Amino acid sequence: MGLVPTARIMHRSPSYLFPCVTALAFLSLTILVLYKVDDFATQTKTVVGHNLEPTPWHLFPPKSFSEETRQAQVYKILHCSYLTCTSYTIPNYITGRRRSVPVVSNQTCPEFFRWIHRDLEPWTRTGISKTHLKKAQEFASFRVVIVGGRLFVDLYYACVQSRAMFTIWGLLQLLRRYPGMVPDVDMMFDCMDKPSINRTEHGSMPLPLFRYCTTQAHFDIPFPDWSFWGWPETNLNPWDEEFRDIKHGSQKMNWTKKWPRAFWKGNPDVGSTIRTELLNCNHSRKWGAHILRQDWSKEAQEGYEKSKLSNQCDYRYKIYAEGYAWSVSLKYILSCGSLALIISPQYEDFFSRGLVPKKNYWPISSTDLCPSLKFAVDWGNAHPSEAREIGKGGQDLMESLSVDRVYDYMFHLIKEYSKLQKFKPIRPPSALEVCSESLLCLADAKQRYLLRKSTAFPSSSPPCSLQAADINLMKNLIRKKRQTIDDIEDMKRKAYTQTKN
Repeated sequence: MGLVPTARIMHRSPSYLFPCVTALAFLSLTILVLYKVDDFATQTKTVVGHNLEPTPWHLFPPKSFSEETRQAQVYKILHCSYLTCTSYTIPNYITGRRRSVPVVSNQTCPEFFRWIHRDLEPWTRTGISKTHLKKAQEFASFRVVIVGGRLFVDLYYACVQSRAMFTIWGLLQLLRRYPGMVPDVDMMFDCMDKPSINRTEHGSMPLPLFRYCTTQAHFDIPFPDWSFWGWPETNLNPWDEEFRDIKHGSQKMNWTKKWPRAFWKGNPDVGSTIRTELLNCNHSRKWGAHILRQDWSKEAQEGYEKSKLSNQCDYRYKIYAEGYAWSVSLKYILSCGSLALIISPQYEDFFSRGLVPKKNYWPISSTDLCPSLKFAVDWGNAHPSEAREIGKGGQDLMESLSVDRVYDYMFHLIKEYSKLQKFKPIRPPSALEVCSESLLCLADAKQRYLLRKSTAFPSSSPPCSLQAADINLMKNLIRKKRQTIDDIEDMKRKAYTQTKN
């Protein structure tokens, strides 16, 4: 009689199961959400290099992000990539052209801007189609699409160091510099040093691919390199500031007191036959040259204190030697005001086509390198006024190439390129919007410092006026340049003949 009915016992016993099941379900859901979020983050590619493999055509060590915890990395990727630009609104001065800025400039662009027409000439008849871009993608590290003043990036491979970040930052600053004026455009970029669209292999269908250099044997379109906005890995400031420092350093010593030798400091271990041969010229009395091997690992550990460019202008002559391919060092060498001795360059960047031998540099033959260096040094020391004037010509050219002029070149190149597009650019489905805030969000402290220093502001005047294409003029300039180089070779041969006699 005192027993509790069995049915009532069975009814009460599972009372604790509901909260357990609820907790388990919530935990499972949380784990699932976290898994999905983490999985989503691992599929998101960033300009810093998250979830990107190095370019297969130029391998380098994969980027490491071990300084962050996994959770912090996931948060950073998602926040910077998806939440930053959504809260960013384009200012009025970018969405529409300001009436206060005249459309046509009364200032003519530098002469070397004419090369824009020559670089784009392969597509003047056919135009640039979506098929062109699809095939160019096989050689690209990333794609940039500008639509309505907004910039979208589709990332394919990681770029070495911070090249992608600073290149894209430069494009964002162009939009700020000339608000409402940059046309809609769709461009493929590669961020490595060697051109890849060979004129022989791709002659039947030239592929439009932007990079930092080109050669006469390639279709690759030269574009201003990343270091104009800073190079954090080597402690280089944005271009205008770096140039001012170098020029100031060049004025610390009078020309007559500078070392009457040719100077080069760099890394010869990059697969460059010219740099390897250059090591053999390291003899002040025999060849008039002072060649120093750069230990980049040691320099990095010491904060590049011994490799400041402003402290390397104490020689009357400075040597430019290409490395694995094109080298970013050319503009810094010219900035010193020393007579630049340029060794038979194979690669051309966007401004180097404006160099004129015996006006702002001295050409050096790669076939007899050491004797050519000695002849240049001997000639310069025998003609100090002329040598100093040529060196100043190189420095003056670099001074005229302010970052404002760099933006002008970018503007005209993109504008002329956009005219050739046979389609209306639209945002690719796989592309993410990139804005100044999202790049600053992804950047580390050092990168962020340089990016902010190189922030552009709306211009009160329009870009310089681009000259019309003139094939005959370009051919004449090339012929005169070749003739001057040949004349210098004749001078060298005559000097050797006299010495032997």
